[in-house]
Amino acid sequence: MRASPLLTSHVAPTLSILVHTVLYQQLSLAQLEILCKQLYETTETGVRLQAEKALVEFTNSPDCLSKCQLLLERGSSSYSQLLAATCLSKLVSRTSNPLPLEHRIDIRNYVLNYLATRPKLAEFVTQALIQLYSRITKLGWFDCQKDDYVFRNVIADVTRFLQDSVEHCIIGVTILSQLTNEINQADTSHPLTKHRKIASSFRDSSLFDIFTLSCNLLKQVCASGKNLNLNDESQHGLLMQLLKLSHNCLNYDFIGTSTDESSDDLCTVQIPTSWRSAFLDSSTLQLFFDLYHSIPPSLSPLVLSCLVQIASVRRSLFNNAERAKFLSHLVDGVKRILENPQSLSDPNNYHEFCRLLARLKSNYQLGELVKVENYPEVIRLIANFTVTSLQHWEFAPNSVHYLLSLWQRLAASVPYVKATEPHLLETYTPEVTKAYITSRLESVCIILRDGLEDPLDDAGLVQQQLDQLSTIGRCEYEKTCALLVQLFDQSAQTYQELLQSTNSSTIDITVQEGRLTWLVYIIGAVIGGRVSFASTDEQDAMDGELVCRVLQLMNLTDSRLAQAGNERLELAMLSFFEQFRKIYIGDQVQKSSKLYRRLSEVLGLNDETMVLSVFIGKIITNLKYWGQCEPITSKTLQLLNDLSIGYPLPKLVKLSAVQFMLNNHTSEHFSFLGVNNQSNLSDMRCRTTFYTALGRLLMVDLGEDEDQFEQFMLPLTAAFEAVAQMFSTNTFNEQEAKRTLVGLVRDLRGIAFAFNAKTSFMMLFDWIYPAYMPILQRAIELWYHVPACTTPVLKLMAELVHNRSQRLQFDVSSPNGILLFRETSKMITTYGNRILTIGEVPKDQVYSVKLKGVSVCFSMLKAVLSGNYVNFGVFRLYGDDALDNALQTFIKLLLSIPHSDLLDYPKLSQSFYSLLEVLTQDHMNFIASLEPHVVMYILSSISEGLTALDTMVCTGCCSSLDHIVTYLFKQVTTMLSTVLNIIIFEDCRNQWSMSRPLLGLILLNEKYFADLRNSIVNSQPPEKQQAMHLCFENLMEGIERNLLTKNRDRFTQNLSVFRREVNDSMKNSSYGVNSNDMMS
Repeated sequence: MRASPLLTSHVAPTLSILVHTVLYQQLSLAQLEILCKQLYETTETGVRLQAEKALVEFTNSPDCLSKCQLLLERGSSSYSQLLAATCLSKLVSRTSNPLPLEHRIDIRNYVLNYLATRPKLAEFVTQALIQLYSRITKLGWFDCQKDDYVFRNVIADVTRFLQDSVEHCIIGVTILSQLTNEINQADTSHPLTKHRKIASSFRDSSLFDIFTLSCNLLKQVCASGKNLNLNDESQHGLLMQLLKLSHNCLNYDFIGTSTDESSDDLCTVQIPTSWRSAFLDSSTLQLFFDLYHSIPPSLSPLVLSCLVQIASVRRSLFNNAERAKFLSHLVDGVKRILENPQSLSDPNNYHEFCRLLARLKSNYQLGELVKVENYPEVIRLIANFTVTSLQHWEFAPNSVHYLLSLWQRLAASVPYVKATEPHLLETYTPEVTKAYITSRLESVCIILRDGLEDPLDDAGLVQQQLDQLSTIGRCEYEKTCALLVQLFDQSAQTYQELLQSTNSSTIDITVQEGRLTWLVYIIGAVIGGRVSFASTDEQDAMDGELVCRVLQLMNLTDSRLAQAGNERLELAMLSFFEQFRKIYIGDQVQKSSKLYRRLSEVLGLNDETMVLSVFIGKIITNLKYWGQCEPITSKTLQLLNDLSIGYPLPKLVKLSAVQFMLNNHTSEHFSFLGVNNQSNLSDMRCRTTFYTALGRLLMVDLGEDEDQFEQFMLPLTAAFEAVAQMFSTNTFNEQEAKRTLVGLVRDLRGIAFAFNAKTSFMMLFDWIYPAYMPILQRAIELWYHVPACTTPVLKLMAELVHNRSQRLQFDVSSPNGILLFRETSKMITTYGNRILTIGEVPKDQVYSVKLKGVSVCFSMLKAVLSGNYVNFGVFRLYGDDALDNALQTFIKLLLSIPHSDLLDYPKLSQSFYSLLEVLTQDHMNFIASLEPHVVMYILSSISEGLTALDTMVCTGCCSSLDHIVTYLFKQVTTMLSTVLNIIIFEDCRNQWSMSRPLLGLILLNEKYFADLRNSIVNSQPPEKQQAMHLCFENLMEGIERNLLTKNRDRFTQNLSVFRREVNDSMKNSSYGVNSNDMMS
């Protein structure tokens, strides 16, 4: 690193920089080292924060570059070296005021020399320096010096490391590994397009050479065999870095899909065609299998990770014969691991091997697998491995997903396999199903005995496994069903005996409830799996057997709810009902199904209506007894909601249980509607779901019956009156008022959402306005700083103004549209002005306390502005400031939000950009009247939104930009006509001033200028047209397409000549052009 250019900043220092320079020249190296120790070693928070602040200032100081060099050269501690490397990384990464190319080349060369001469630095320092080298190389990938891409000779850069000691080799390999990883990672501070351009160039020019180099080095490791001492830390480290390098190459984002690692089991590795040779050569695949068997378990997970990627190579890389050969080698390697499973006792090895097995089916067809020579033996070994894994459920539970994924895909392929070779899945799939079911049942007792974590508490994991089992269990369904019936009958009988016995222990009862919980979940899953296979009458009859048993169990558990209940078992029941509803309830189901015949024989449920009454009865029972259990209440209400959407409602409404709900929706019958029992305000969310379903059911027979509507609304009327009564007194129980109001507005939002027809919605509107609207406004005034109160009120208002299905259609003589907007404007203004007074909010609370409410206000304003039921011109005409107040409040709220927050919070992004689209479309005059800094804020937010990943946001930005550009285009054309008209036809005394904007207007709209010119020329007498045309030609002679001062001055000179020549021509003309005609 040459000292001269690096010791002085390449930017002229400002006053503040000069101050910093004086300050930090006083910061000696010793002081910097003390600060580093304080930052990385001290346990005192205050000292660490002070050190961090000082070092941040140091990073921003103008002499940072030279001080970093001194720290690396003379620093006595590893922490100071780390600081120097970190600071240099920030300097080379900054997008504003970047370092010159020569400086970056110097730093790159210095780092390489520094690493080469100090191979035994602290590991974290080496890592930071390699990170610095990688960052410089990536960001300078397209930088040229004398026609040479100076940062692309990466293999040459590391060759000298690879030819030296083991420590040097480790550094060289780590450089390549970190560089590959760095180039593969998108950087949020730089454009994605630039990242993809660099990544594609690196892939095409260097990546295959790096992968080949890593494979060759690994082959040398294999060849060294007995001479390799992996107990030696350096040799162990070298092998680990080589494997990481290979994995980074194979894990590269070859085509820019930016895959989500959480869905890696669905991933295909898009290896370029130029890499074909490496994969057609079986030695590459064999290399990694040989490595797996020859190295210790601590390193073999990396080998298996590489094999997972190799197994996922895109199918189109091979022709059929090549793919069959490649698959044969792959399956042989898997078979060899299964025959020698000792290393799989390591959880990391086991996990990666399960991923490898899953890739066998995600990337290859069952028809190809069965043709592999050793397929019968391999499928037997995989089945045995799966069964053993499932039986040891406590070992690496997160890996089971991959095994079930393999068997799910295998089972789903059975109906479509055309190969003549036997797939043997009818033999092994039932074994897997049995192992899963029996292992889950056996786990119950052990979990209770040892106090282990219950997998049933992880709803996501259970649901994922059940989705997979639903397909696996449907393969050879007779065996699955027979097993479930046998196990269920055993547990149910034992459970009943325990309940009837007077001296049975609670533990024994809990064990049987746990077993039955798993069985009910599994029965629901296999019934839901019916959609995956063509079902037969016999299978429907089997479903009937299972359903009868669950319903009988439900009758037993419901009869005991007054004394005791089991939450997990109830959740399993709801999961079962949901699957049963999807498959057997609805118009598409044949009512002659064998399932219904069996239900009739065993339980006397003769038709679908009686089955529905069981559903509704269960829903009412749950709401009665489990009202204080949020998980059960919310899932029960979701079931009710699904029934109200997905089933012919007239049949549902006729049920007496449904009528009971419509007539008795009070806390007396449904405890979750109670006000005093809620633990906190957010627990009331489920009320909206309940009233949405009730609203749909009510609408079936409501018609125009206002008496029926009023009767239904009585409990809500009473609640509103209670809140009004509280607000009318100076002293009232605030907590009770909050709970009553929040519950009420959540109920109303559910009803408003369900009422999507004009007749019913108008009844609701007339009920709430004007009688109860002041109460909502008062709540916003009182509790604007309590989001648990304001958000439900704002969401209700947003729902009321939403013209869904054209339900907001007021009569011609009705002022209600305008009055509704006034209320909306008042609420937005009240909330907006008050929320802006709350001051600084901690970053982790800013969304819940402020931005969420602001987002709902944006949605509300967008809904009312685009609802087509208000003529907004009326407000200005009659001097009503409601519209202006709402829009001005929007601007105040917007300016209080940093740009980064607009895109960081998805709901805020969507509400803001959709509102902006409406404003630019219909209220562009308002946007144009804003202060310049506000317009710039809006334009920059559009610019940032155009790069957003959310397509809805990006589309909204495009529309907004289109509206703005269209508006400007119209204004520009008008102004161009006006200025040209003044210059040609009027006594223009400020010609110089007129010339300055005219050039910009012409360049902005050259086509319109050409049309104007042709219009003027054609209006002249034929003998004058050529002269007039020449005047216009001379006006633009020598004028370039820019607004530089030199170009403007030339245009001003041309304009003077143009005006004189045109005037002379017009004086001699018997008729000129009418200026008004030109303007039009």
